[in-house]
Amino acid sequence: QAQLVESGGGLVQPGGSLRLSCAASGFTLDYYAIGWFRQAPGKQREGVSCISGNNGSTIYADSVKGRFAISRDHAKNAVYLQMNSLKPEDTAVYYCAARFLPFQSCSTRRTYEYWGQGTQVTVSS
Repeated sequence: QAQLVESGGGLVQPGGSLRLSCAASGFTLDYYAIGWFRQAPGKQREGVSCISGNNGSTIYADSVKGRFAISRDHAKNAVYLQMNSLKPEDTAVYYCAARFLPFQSCSTRRTYEYWGQGTQVTVSS
């Protein structure tokens, strides 16, 4: 059964860092575009970042550029989101998602096939 599992969320002070992991089971992430999304209470889901399956190109939302970094480890069948200089407005449930996209670059505006259950990130002093 294809599954994505996020981990690494938690409570962190403003200015701190967290590293989210997205591990896949039941399928290989090769040739899949992987996106990170977040949803804060009372707000719409927002695309944060994605990484392409064909060439590893990346995209970031303006709100996280320069602070977040997405990467993938093919050997571990996982994708990571390194979040630095965290702000209270980064507080949300973070989800990873996968879409089979072997020949095109990723976009957080595409429909994704598989979703994880989410991990809570809270930035507060």
